[in-house]
Amino acid sequence: MASTQTDTLHEDYETMRSGCGLLDRSERGKLALSGPDAVEFLNGQITNELVGLEPGEGRYAAFLTHKGKMLGDLRVLVVTGEEGPELLLDTERVSLQNLFDMIRRFKVGYRVELHKRTLESGLLSLIGPEAREVAGGDLGAGEHANAPVEIGGVKALAIRTDLGVDLLCEAGDTDALASALRERGASQVGEAAAECLRIESGRPRYGVDIDESTIPQEAGLNERAVSFTKGCYVGQETVARLFYKGKPNRHLRGLRLDCLAPAGEELLLGERIVGTLTSVAESPRLGPVGLALLRRESEPGAIVVGASGDVTAQVEALPFA
Repeated sequence: MASTQTDTLHEDYETMRSGCGLLDRSERGKLALSGPDAVEFLNGQITNELVGLEPGEGRYAAFLTHKGKMLGDLRVLVVTGEEGPELLLDTERVSLQNLFDMIRRFKVGYRVELHKRTLESGLLSLIGPEAREVAGGDLGAGEHANAPVEIGGVKALAIRTDLGVDLLCEAGDTDALASALRERGASQVGEAAAECLRIESGRPRYGVDIDESTIPQEAGLNERAVSFTKGCYVGQETVARLFYKGKPNRHLRGLRLDCLAPAGEELLLGERIVGTLTSVAESPRLGPVGLALLRRESEPGAIVVGASGDVTAQVEALPFA
């Protein structure tokens, strides 16, 4: 059984490295905001700049406590709705309730309508160099660029990602869309192989690698998720002060492990606990790898050991080479 799982992992991994893998991610949390004040309202709640975005564009951002700690992260897409521009919000399922509660609490006084889309929408990910060819459509060059497409008679929104293309469709059309994508050359792949690529690229996952104890800069998210020129938003003071005047106590790092270890393993530099292993994968290219938020003295090149004594790892800068 173990050999079969390893063979499948390697096949899926190579598919995504050289072709196009297909993964169903419909469980992710999905909301929408409409109304004339939608952009103004959300811009005051999240870390990145939304003003000036046009339909077909998007942003990655975080939403924070007043102390600058992350309640979640999200992808914001601007699309053309029936009554004007609409914002589609995509987040980890674990942070969906936080996002929903934040919007419901603070939208009072704004002309904004909140729409639930998690169960109403399917989400398929195409991963690999052939993803754009399989998806078709006229996508812009930047991540989060989006455009409507029709594949096998199914209407969907194609969204550019760091590793390929996501497709958002009506929930009832998900199976038909997946079938049409396979006919175009996509191959079904498993979550384990997709996790390998995510870890190698150094992209943290909320609820796994980062949580409500994390400040965006600690996770290396400033460049992707934070604007330092926009107006005020919740948690801005802490984020700005750390960026301009301070140094984060922790940094998201990669780990080259000498063997697979369980997530949750505490890591020591010398005799001091410096972090906890959060994501782990058996990479066909690199061997056992992982992610961890480590104290800043655990610089790339340092050797850390598991508290159990069963694993040793070299700290790496991200993404993995």
